[in-house]
Amino acid sequence: MNALLSSPVPVWAIAAVSTLGVITRPFRLPEAVWAVLGALALCGLGMLPWSDALTAVGKGLDVYLFLTGMMVASELARKEGLFDYLAALAAKRASGSAKKLFLLMYCVGTVVTVFMSNDATAVVLTPAVIAVAHVVKAEKPLPYLYICAFIANAASFALPISNPANLVIFQDRMPTLLNWLGRFAVPSALSIVATYLTLRFMQRQELTQKIESAVEVSELSAAGKATGLGIVATAVAMLGGSALDVPLGLPTFCAGLALFVAICVLKGKFLGAHLGEISWTVLPLVAGLFVLVEGLQRTGVISDLAAVVKSVAASTPAHAGWMSGVVMAVACNLLNNLPAGLIAGSALTAAHAPTPVASAVLIGVDLGPNFSVTGSLATILWLTALRRDGIEVTAWSFLKLGAVVTLPALTAALGAVALGATL
Repeated sequence: MNALLSSPVPVWAIAAVSTLGVITRPFRLPEAVWAVLGALALCGLGMLPWSDALTAVGKGLDVYLFLTGMMVASELARKEGLFDYLAALAAKRASGSAKKLFLLMYCVGTVVTVFMSNDATAVVLTPAVIAVAHVVKAEKPLPYLYICAFIANAASFALPISNPANLVIFQDRMPTLLNWLGRFAVPSALSIVATYLTLRFMQRQELTQKIESAVEVSELSAAGKATGLGIVATAVAMLGGSALDVPLGLPTFCAGLALFVAICVLKGKFLGAHLGEISWTVLPLVAGLFVLVEGLQRTGVISDLAAVVKSVAASTPAHAGWMSGVVMAVACNLLNNLPAGLIAGSALTAAHAPTPVASAVLIGVDLGPNFSVTGSLATILWLTALRRDGIEVTAWSFLKLGAVVTLPALTAALGAVALGATL
């Protein structure tokens, strides 16, 4: 038993099985179940003290607050018809042009991802786009649905708030807003544009289809308008917090809570049903992953990775960013970007990695998952939304498209980071 506890292999095995469970969801159990079971196994078998596990859970407080605020705001937008309204408005503006609708939906997806996070695009915008595809009678809805999957990751490093993984990677070393924009504005813009151009090219045949031009746009309710204004205010609050170098979790949580209370007052009732439909399991999922990474850290794997990062940065500084970004992109598609991001964030902190390497790693974690359906939680949630509507996308078909769409965007974004490091 002592040999079992002293060996790193059982910890690695539990972490690997838990991660595989998160990705594949055996028995259709929620992703959180596998992460929590893995965390409990580490503690129950004595591989990780309970006190250390609780400390690891506490490290994610800022992430939990951020996710809670964003999920509340996103659910209000969904229930009050804001996203349906925006999608229908885009369909009407398309005037029967499948190509124009593609561009408009891409713009909507970009805005939602940048200011509300990639999970909001996957969870909330995807059903709205499915509804729009039905309204315009699109025989081939997949081009519009692919937008939700790819832009959710391609635009997710435009701002610190665009992806929960950003908080995980930088943890307590989050750059200020101005610093963030200086590092990621150009790579993000290139990622967004390159993803659009390649996805648009790959879907060119499907976009010759005819779609309905007479689309009725229902008037947005007072609560829907108030939700829209509240979301704008929330985005402003988060950007202000980032500019002042304040952790984003608490401002986001407070803004989401204030918006919820305001809508309850406006409608004259407590909207408990809204809260009941939020995917709260994402919180124990993240907590479980924090514990699993803590277990891995005790085996020395984090320090080993940190040593590799230091060595690469010192021996090949001109190529360190490229290598780090590509490795992380591959790792995310094997592990999923949340555990990969947690491990990478810990390694970057331990290695005191130079700025270009840290930037490349974040791009690899955020954009790299576009290769496969299992690369990020957002893509898994997108796939779930499609299946609820009877739409199937196989892992192989997504991989074939994802490779073509992602490679130019990843190359352009990492190239911008490398060029910026030389200037």
